[in-house]
Amino acid sequence: MNRGASPLPAPETPAAEEAPSPIQRIFILVSGVMTVALYFTTILVASTVLPQMQGTFSATPDEISWTVTFNIVATAIAMPMTGWLAARFGRRRLMVWSTALFTAGTLMCGISGSLEALVFWRVVQGAAGAPSVPMVQTVILDTFPPHQHRIVLGIFGMGVVLGPIFGPAMGGWLADALSWRWSFFLLVPVGLLATAGLALSLPRDRPKGRTHLDWTGFVLLSIAVGGLQWALARGQRLDWLESLEIQVTLVATILAFYGFLVHSFTTSRPFLDLGLLKASCS
Repeated sequence: MNRGASPLPAPETPAAEEAPSPIQRIFILVSGVMTVALYFTTILVASTVLPQMQGTFSATPDEISWTVTFNIVATAIAMPMTGWLAARFGRRRLMVWSTALFTAGTLMCGISGSLEALVFWRVVQGAAGAPSVPMVQTVILDTFPPHQHRIVLGIFGMGVVLGPIFGPAMGGWLADALSWRWSFFLLVPVGLLATAGLALSLPRDRPKGRTHLDWTGFVLLSIAVGGLQWALARGQRLDWLESLEIQVTLVATILAFYGFLVHSFTTSRPFLDLGLLKASCS
């Protein structure tokens, strides 16, 4: 053996991902709670100012109700895609852009000059904000150590409850004092702060790239969930099963959900792995 030869370099190992600092964890928690509280607030604030919006657009009660119905349906359709979106684009990118688009949609709701534009931006609100609820809770649990989960989940739950309580009350007061548009403008600064907080505090993660999406399962589940939300939102106004619209919607919902179950149990890569429910119950 040649003593003058230099030893072989040790193989390089990937550097371990740095744990967030305590300050960074606090920023993640505060920004996440603001995002979720803002999302739930916008669901209720529109219901608070429905009479004022109806007068502005000279709409019937049935027409103005679309601003609430379409928002809920868009949320129900977009939320199941959260897992695929996080894998495709990364959790940080998804949360930042979701909150930014949600804030932009909130601003455009206040600017809308027609009922059609308002309904469209309410759909954008629902679809963009839907991933925030499951993603924020997941990120918080991953950021904080297990012995702090009770505390952070308590803070998370407090934000979820207090936001929808004070937000619509303040929005209703602004609608009476100024205009219903200010009930949306009020939320824009909060959305901007939440977006900036998430962008600055969330650690960068690498998306998994192109991931498989079971479009058949997604479409069937979207029809089922959207149809159910539609029937629940419109049923009381249309006298439930006395209405042909509700009857057709429920039949389509049942058929779509049956097709989703059959497809999920027979395909190798379903949109939602229903076997996880069986494993959690056993």
